[in-house]
Amino acid sequence: MCGIFGYFGKKENAGEIVFHGLRRLDYRGYDSWGIGMLDGDSIVVTKQAGKIPQTITSLPTSSIAIGHTRWATHGGVTKNNAHPHFATDHSFILAQNGIVENYQSLKQKLQKKGYAFSTETDTEVIVRLIEDKNKRANNFIDAVRTAFHDLTGRNTIVLLTKDGTVIGARNGSPLVLGIGKSKGELFLSSDILSFAPYVEKTVVLENQQIVEITNNKFRIISINTGKQEKYRTEKNTISNTRVDKDGFDHFMLKEIYESPFVIEQIYNQDARMLKQLALKIKHAKHVYAIGSGTAGAAAAQIAYYLRIYGSMHAVSLIGAEASDYYHLFTKDDVIIAPSQSGETADVLEALEHARSKKTKIASLVNMPGSMITRMSDYPFMSMAGPEICVMSTKIFVSQIAWGYLLAKTVQGNYSEGKRNLQSLARVMSDYLHSKNVLTQIKSLADRLKQSKHIFLLGKAQNLQIVKEGMVKLVEGSYIHAHALPAGDLKHYAITLMEPGVSVIVVISNDEVKEDVLNAVNEVNARGASVIGISPANHERFTFHLQVSDLGETSAILTILPLQLLAYYLAVALGNNVDKPRNIAKSVTVK
Repeated sequence: MCGIFGYFGKKENAGEIVFHGLRRLDYRGYDSWGIGMLDGDSIVVTKQAGKIPQTITSLPTSSIAIGHTRWATHGGVTKNNAHPHFATDHSFILAQNGIVENYQSLKQKLQKKGYAFSTETDTEVIVRLIEDKNKRANNFIDAVRTAFHDLTGRNTIVLLTKDGTVIGARNGSPLVLGIGKSKGELFLSSDILSFAPYVEKTVVLENQQIVEITNNKFRIISINTGKQEKYRTEKNTISNTRVDKDGFDHFMLKEIYESPFVIEQIYNQDARMLKQLALKIKHAKHVYAIGSGTAGAAAAQIAYYLRIYGSMHAVSLIGAEASDYYHLFTKDDVIIAPSQSGETADVLEALEHARSKKTKIASLVNMPGSMITRMSDYPFMSMAGPEICVMSTKIFVSQIAWGYLLAKTVQGNYSEGKRNLQSLARVMSDYLHSKNVLTQIKSLADRLKQSKHIFLLGKAQNLQIVKEGMVKLVEGSYIHAHALPAGDLKHYAITLMEPGVSVIVVISNDEVKEDVLNAVNEVNARGASVIGISPANHERFTFHLQVSDLGETSAILTILPLQLLAYYLAVALGNNVDKPRNIAKSVTVK
């Protein structure tokens, strides 16, 4: 949540460079934005509430600038609350990604000392705290360091001083330094993707580290000790990544159509590390798959595959609700963490506890250099390319396809799993290019756009698929949707079935097919309309979307019609498809 971007170099259009960097970061938050630039011996700030516009004019000439795109946590979405924030004497500006959990107590102490506050944000507390520490510090870096010692929570900042120094400090939320292709150019950002076209090498800051940029040079300093630290540069491997819609109306639709490609990326990876992880899992006492949001549904599907095909004791955990398992983690366990960003705060907290217990960690992440990747004993990359739409689609497909192949490897049938994924990719491509399929889904979206409630039913391999379908419908349409196990229907939700209610049912040709059809009969008998997603039609279906029978990988295919339905519903309702209200893609705060 929130995106940070900074530029230090020789070019005189630093503000414009930062502006375009923020546009590549706005999936992290788009409530407001701001840019601060060095203008002579003073700092000029431009900021606005609302989404970042397509273009910007009238920025002053400058070679140093920092910027921020906000997802609001403290204080309303206003221009005043937008970052960066000025020091009282305008000697520096500061932007933050994170939450100061103890900001109220810090604010009260600072107010007693006479400091005034002009915003509702917790970020302004960091600004005033640094000002206060600077009165007694040996130098400005020490003021930043000692201020960080007083903060609780995950906080990362970037600031610009009027003498032209840029400082970044990390604790929890990500921060990456980019070393430009042009000599003397340095970048700071919340992720590599935002500056990928311009940099040759990167340095990922670790927690409790500061980077100081001045006179076209940088150094890394420990927040704890104040001493300069060694760092490791990494070659930028995504410099040619394109971020455009490629002829599609929205990024979401483009990314759904990239699903066959991401499956190919999974089965074409070197199998050696997958087989090493499979061997470790076979000897593990327990396997925990952990994620949040869409990655939470993926984690549950991965655990399902490990139970069914790997015969493992595997359970799934939601990141924010995993704390009651912390004391159960042991060195004999394995944790699997799928994540798009690799920076999800509540998952990172769980992994930190796991590392303290010496539990082995495996991860599948799409963002290079992420914290989850760096914490993992078995770090896997999706290599799916950038996913710009805030609603995750292709990365979910990547995660569950990887989980399936992992489970088949544990089973001892890696080659069979790979062949099944190869067939799945071909069928997915045919499905996405069927004009009849798209016509049907558009028609269904038009029928459902007036709905107040949508229910989804599934079982076994399709249970997490309908849960993820629910997530996509809620995110894209803002319509209330509720997913539940088909067998649990009669225990409570049957009371809500009546004429006018729509129920989406996902069915595969497996051993639980008849159980799910029983649920279809039960809701249909109460007058509800049933939308069936299945290989075969059924007399109780009001509307049928046909999908191929692919056996073990059927569930991975059935997510496509649900993703497409969410997309076309969002379009039909006039919602912002790629940037749904109130959510951000990278959740770096708890």
